Formats: sequence, structure tokens, C-alpha cells
Amino acid sequence: MNYRQLGSTGTKVSELCFGTWRFGMRSGDVVETGRDEAHELLDAFEAGGGNFIDTANVYGNPNGTSEEYIGDWLAERDREDFVLASKVYFPFDGWGEPGPNDSGLSRKHIRAQIEGTLDRLGTDYLDVYYIHRWDDETPIEETLSTLTELVDEGKVNYLGASTMAAWQLTKALWTSDVEGLQRFDVTQPMYHAAYEEVDDYLDVCADQDLAVCPYSPLAGGFLTGKYERGEDGSAVGPDGSRATLVDYFQDAYVSETSWRVLDAIEAVADDLGATPAQVALRFLIEQRDFTCIPIVGARTVDQMEDNLGATEISLSTDQYDRIADARAADDE
Repeated sequence: MNYRQLGSTGTKVSELCFGTWRFGMRSGDVVETGRDEAHELLDAFEAGGGNFIDTANVYGNPNGTSEEYIGDWLAERDREDFVLASKVYFPFDGWGEPGPNDSGLSRKHIRAQIEGTLDRLGTDYLDVYYIHRWDDETPIEETLSTLTELVDEGKVNYLGASTMAAWQLTKALWTSDVEGLQRFDVTQPMYHAAYEEVDDYLDVCADQDLAVCPYSPLAGGFLTGKYERGEDGSAVGPDGSRATLVDYFQDAYVSETSWRVLDAIEAVADDLGATPAQVALRFLIEQRDFTCIPIVGARTVDQMEDNLGATEISLSTDQYDRIADARAADDE
């Protein structure tokens, strides 16, 4: 495992980040990833050299379960060996019916949530604290001043921004610079090899030397190559796959561009003796204009070990360009 600077910060992280949004998630009466399974996945990530773990206060059912699983696991390890990220914005259901101040990015809500996150994780501080969404109802100055206080108090090291428009990220960075407040060092957009909608956002990240930690780096599993193309261009997958379980899968991940990119990824994988998932992740790791640390959401130890294999390969200039050109090609 290689380690790299987290954007312009002095902290070094593994080339892959482990996303734990499935920890404690319930599908009907079934817990998708229980405590034992979560700890096995964390063990495999650690064994592969991973040190960067991503969660949020609302992950799991009830909310906070993901943080609790991670905290239990960390209790038997040196916390300083890991870089921990969590998030704030959404209502936390541990409080029951949300009240008028139980969501968003107000000083009141951020202050109410940080202590619970630290307690569940069993730590005195977070390495990265993301705003989970943009809050139209709270002035960004209030949000950033509150987050700056948390940095000053030693409860947070760096600030992150998840899922917002390019103009919102730009406004936040400008506000930090003008008001002398802590600025975002890390971003977390959806991004994968076939994604086409975040160019302006990524331009801001590149210009401002922000680390990009994309979620859904395998396009919901589409770029693993497990789907066949249907006659209508849809993705046809095995029972239990996301294409059969998630209504938005086809619209979110499947297009002529994505099929073309998948073909290029599979061809490169054949050249390297690697899996399509490894090549898709490696393409992100090797992004040329910004530091990119993909967030993997493996559900099994086998999937985790396959994902970690992305850190053991490299793409030639030609192989990288074949994938980039496939995304940029005209559908017509």
C-alpha cells in the first residue's frame, strides 16, 4: 500500500478509503453488515495497509450504528494509526422525532452532533469532519465559524465538503479566505470513470488543491463487469444485484458512455491480468489534475481484497488515455 498527502494537508492516507455506510444498515428485517461482518471487513482493510475510514453520524439503523461498530473495533488498536472521517447535516434519529433544530449546519446542530460522534467512535477528535450536504437555510459564515471553533478546540483536524455544487464550494472557500476561517481541504462527490457531470466541481478542487474522495467509484457495481447488456441498453445482473434492487440504478449508472467506458476498462484489465474493479479504481487513483482517494464500500472480505488489489497495479499512459477517451467520445 502506498500513502499519499490528503490534498494540501500534511496527513498521509492510504490510496483507498473504506466507506462504512452499510454498517448496521437494515433491509427489511435483515442487517446488511452486522458487527462481526463489519469487523472482518475492517480487519481485511487494515491487513491490506488501509488507514483511512469514512463514516457518518446517520449511517446504520438506528443512526450511529456505523460509528459504534468502528469505535468498538478501534478500542483494540492504536487510534493514531488511522485517519477517521465522519459527517454532519441530517436529522439523527436517536433523538426521536426531529425538531426544528435537529438537522442542518447551524451552530446549534453541529455542536449537538459532534460530541455523540466522538463518543461513539471512542476518540477525542476526528481527522476529517464533512458537511454532509449544503444548508440553504444557514449562512455559510455560521457553519464555517462553528467548524473553525472545533478545529481550534482540537476536536477536528480538517474540514470536508460532501455533495454540493461547484458554486457552493467556491463560495465556501472564498468565505473562509475573506473571513479568516478554516477552509475545506477534502471533498466527497460522486465520481467514477464513466461519470460526466462534475467537471466544474473538479476544476475547483484541482485549482484549490483539495483532495477528492469520491463515493460510488465503481458506479454502484456497474464497473465491476458483472452486468450484461440488455437489448434496450439496460444492465442485466444476477438476482440480488443493485440493478435488481435499486430503482434508480439504471438512470444513475447506465448509459452509452458507461458501456463504452466499461469496454475500455475490461480491455485494460485483460492486458494487466487484473479485474475490472481494480482498473476502475486505479484510474481514479491516478487522476492527473487532483489527488483522488476513492471510497470503496466492499460488502465481503473477497470484495475488499479485490478492491485492495487496485493499489498493486499501475496504468500506462496509453491505458489511462483509453479509459479517458472512452468517456469523452461522442455518443453519436
